[in-house]
Amino acid sequence: MDSLIWLLLALSLPILLLFLFYKVVSISFVKLGIPRSLVFLLFLCILVGSLINIPVWCSQDGELGGLYRWGHCFFFDTPDVEGTIVAVNVGGALIPLLLSFYLLRKAPLLRTGLALAVVTGVAYSLARVEPGVGITLPAFVPPLVSAGVALILAWRRAAPVAYISGTMGTLIGADLLNLGELIQVDSAFLSIGGAGVFDGIFLTGIIAAFLSPGYRS
Repeated sequence: MDSLIWLLLALSLPILLLFLFYKVVSISFVKLGIPRSLVFLLFLCILVGSLINIPVWCSQDGELGGLYRWGHCFFFDTPDVEGTIVAVNVGGALIPLLLSFYLLRKAPLLRTGLALAVVTGVAYSLARVEPGVGITLPAFVPPLVSAGVALILAWRRAAPVAYISGTMGTLIGADLLNLGELIQVDSAFLSIGGAGVFDGIFLTGIIAAFLSPGYRS
């Protein structure tokens, strides 16, 4: 009987964690002005998109900067190639980036730019390239910084400012500015946002928006 109870707990725990994660994401999306009717669809797209990597750059067959089989997406499996492939994860990077561009119309551009510069600088100064691991960054520093800066610069519109600066600041400061060094020391396949929904880019935006007051039009 005890073993059955523990088995049920073990099976229900992932479902509970996913539900709690969805609640945090949905609250953040609503604060950003996303209609409640679209929250679940967007969340589902991110979950499915976290399985998809789109190649954007490669160094194969002597064609530096060329595209590797453009339009061919990788689903979890690492391609067996000679050279380096850089890909963008759909759920962990591409969708958050597109959402950031969508939110720009709701955010004051100058103050958003200042917040973005601050988060980019912090992310770049704290990011470390580790061979065999990739880029490491203290998980909660970028969202706390982006939320704090957004509250200072744009209280009434803190949520979109926090999301944009947190998402794009982490992408630029941690990933893009370290990409050259990462290519030199890491494996043949690099995925920006490749940890899917738990990648720093996505989580930073969600946590930053969650910590900010709701958006007011």
